[in-house]
Amino acid sequence: MQDATPNDTGKITLDNLVELTKKAAESATGLYSKARACLAERVWDYDDNRFSSKLMEREQHAVHGLAWQATYVETLKQMALYAERLSEAGKFGELEQLLTQIIFGEYLNQIAGGIAMSQGEVVRPAALDLRRADTAVLFEGAAGELVRFGNTAAARARLAVLLVEAKANLTAGDCGLDEMMDQMRAEMRRFVEEKVSPNAHEWHLANDYVPMEIIQELAELGVFALTLPEEYGGMELGKEAMCVVSEELSRGYIAVGSLGTRSEIAAELIMCGGTDEQKAKWLPLIGSGEILPTAVFTEPNTGSDLASLRTRAVLDGDVYKVTGNKTWITHPVRADLMTLLVRTNLDEKGYKGLSMLLAEKPRGSDDDPFPAAGMTGGEIEVIGYRGMKEFEIGFDGFEVKKGNLLGEQEGNGFKQLMQTFEAARIQTAGRAIGVAQNAFELGLNYAQERIQFGKPIISFPRIADKLAMMAAEIMATRQLVYHAAREKDAGRRCDLEAGMAKLLGARVAWSAADNALQIHGGNGFALEYQISRVLADARILNIFEGAGEIQAQVIARRLLDGAN
Repeated sequence: MQDATPNDTGKITLDNLVELTKKAAESATGLYSKARACLAERVWDYDDNRFSSKLMEREQHAVHGLAWQATYVETLKQMALYAERLSEAGKFGELEQLLTQIIFGEYLNQIAGGIAMSQGEVVRPAALDLRRADTAVLFEGAAGELVRFGNTAAARARLAVLLVEAKANLTAGDCGLDEMMDQMRAEMRRFVEEKVSPNAHEWHLANDYVPMEIIQELAELGVFALTLPEEYGGMELGKEAMCVVSEELSRGYIAVGSLGTRSEIAAELIMCGGTDEQKAKWLPLIGSGEILPTAVFTEPNTGSDLASLRTRAVLDGDVYKVTGNKTWITHPVRADLMTLLVRTNLDEKGYKGLSMLLAEKPRGSDDDPFPAAGMTGGEIEVIGYRGMKEFEIGFDGFEVKKGNLLGEQEGNGFKQLMQTFEAARIQTAGRAIGVAQNAFELGLNYAQERIQFGKPIISFPRIADKLAMMAAEIMATRQLVYHAAREKDAGRRCDLEAGMAKLLGARVAWSAADNALQIHGGNGFALEYQISRVLADARILNIFEGAGEIQAQVIARRLLDGAN
């Protein structure tokens, strides 16, 4: 490693960093408020006295840019609180301090100069009607100190040294969690290291299912019952625990972390929309792992446009007969229960005609994937996110008992589904952190082992820089995700926070995987190296549970609703 000390960081010291971050976050918040007000004027229809969908579409680059700016600002707020909590607890060590100042230095500079919404789309301050005089606030006072001295070459080099020394640390820094959550993380980490990590790449290359023995052990560990109420056999631990568990399982293999998502979505649907009888019947079975659920929502050519959903369910006596096509259905072959979104009112073309069915089915196999009358399907071969397998499914008179209509009242399907979005996106963001952490660890290990020009490649600044930025972004995203989870656990509306966590988490996972593969060089492009799998797995995170563009749109709409 190159010689580096923490002393070349200007006026940033252990004593003033917490205060600097707090004040810098306030400056960034003020700039965002100005951007929001400016943009609101551009998309407000003064004739109809409401926001114009047509104007928002025309200004989509700026509208989505506002979502990204707000996400960055919220991330900095959460990192400032993280620094304050650790400092008060006497846990704000050099590693955590460097992670904090580097992410502040980088994100403040990006807010002032341009935030990458994707590789080819950068939102500049001018797109949000911000002038140089407006962004000057980020170059003055506390923010200015962090812009100048937060993310320096010396800081990144020193962080890289500490990351090597802290290799045994579970998360490359203290996450700011309580002792119970840390113990839960450690327990999941032990399971992953023993049962998942040694086998994940082999499962991926062979396109094999995650073995049923692993699913059984997940059930025994309480993964499927994590957030269920105790009265249904659950652990009642909340969404923060769900994030910690999802992260650690996904760090081993995203498919293992995603198995819990199936149960989480189904349980959330039934908890929010089911009758007492439906809750009593299904929730204990889901929590114990006896019943494996799958979500059957998406249709060909509809994507996020659920109002256009066409699969119909017609009541015929005591059963609904389902006809239509679904696609991108995860883990349906081995599932026992489908949460199936259908149109029960054929005369109602929008959301109001949709209902949710709890559709039972027998487990299938590779030879006979769907051994049920009126149900057929074929596998969709994918480059990543394997282990559960994706299918397209056709229904032709498939029967579902009338009593399995969720809530026993038609027309509530979309509303019921919307109630799950917060938890699903928080959980997806947790999975994203796990994938990013896996990429970081693979990159760090390879950078120490690979010798070029007589020394480990981590000795070269641009390799060390990549690892330092990975670690800083992962920790910052982690704090944003935990914040969203805590808001959910407190019973507050958190679709905005959940959306931000998912938006940033997906990009950070992809960035970490891409940079880790770059560290591997040509070897990273070889299938035998695990990073090739992690790169493929990371790519899906910006697509499912709300593609990045849809996510930004949803966030921006919420932000602008509060601007006028």
